[in-house]
Amino acid sequence: MAQILLTGATGFIGDALLPALINERYSLICLTRNPRNASKKYQNLNTSIRWITNFDQLKSMPEYIINLAGEGIADSRWTDRRKHILRASRIDVTKALVKRLNQLDGEPSVLISGSAIGYYGLQVCDVTETDSSGSDFAARLCADWEEAISGFENDQTQIYTIRLGVVLGRPGGFLGRLEIPFKLGIGGTLGRGDQMLSWIHRDDLVAMIRWLVSTTPEPGPYNATSPEPISNQDFTKTLGRVLKRPTLLRVPEAPLRMILGELSDLLFKGQSVQPSRAIDQGFQFEYPDLNTALTALFR
Repeated sequence: MAQILLTGATGFIGDALLPALINERYSLICLTRNPRNASKKYQNLNTSIRWITNFDQLKSMPEYIINLAGEGIADSRWTDRRKHILRASRIDVTKALVKRLNQLDGEPSVLISGSAIGYYGLQVCDVTETDSSGSDFAARLCADWEEAISGFENDQTQIYTIRLGVVLGRPGGFLGRLEIPFKLGIGGTLGRGDQMLSWIHRDDLVAMIRWLVSTTPEPGPYNATSPEPISNQDFTKTLGRVLKRPTLLRVPEAPLRMILGELSDLLFKGQSVQPSRAIDQGFQFEYPDLNTALTALFR
């Protein structure tokens, strides 16, 4: 039974990824701050998962590593303290992982490490994996996160950086914040509504990670986004149509900027990102368009 080391197992993505890996009969070692709560959360899987609280507890090299640890980027206002937490939960964890891997014998076959499309900066149009990074806080965070994994000393490991778009799934996540106001009929377009949203159905993200593990395409960065980014206005209309609710309101930018500060850039300055490498390497999306994705999620 092949062994996978997974970080971020109890997060929004892990909620879907962990069961999928168990169903494929991988043996899992998962990093968590609270093994008791994590074990209880997944007790219905009826399998044994080894929970560790630090990488020193890793005694041998796993065959596969999936590193998705990181605090939610949009969970609260970006104060200096919050920025420190966001960086530590990504960069420091990744550096600790790399340090431990370099101490162990052997090499993993595949190492997948997280990043995000924030790497490209804001208000970018149709960027691909060949485009350079931006200069705002989120872009620097992602660039430093990716740099942290480069310290791993290897000769044969296939290393992938997966740049996540907005992940759509239920319950929780991005849709979890929108579901109640939209169902109450008070959902609306943000600002002008022309800012682009690059998204991916959570099932397609899980499928892409499994695809990287099992087929080992060319190494390097991969954009985990649907091939059909959408404007905020069209996203709002589509979600309203799927939920059969009106979307006549428009949310002004100024009040949210006062509340959220720099974080509001994620809402009002969009990104149009293409998953060019995944498509070129043969990955197929089950939910390439938003209407299909939302209909599946809310049916």
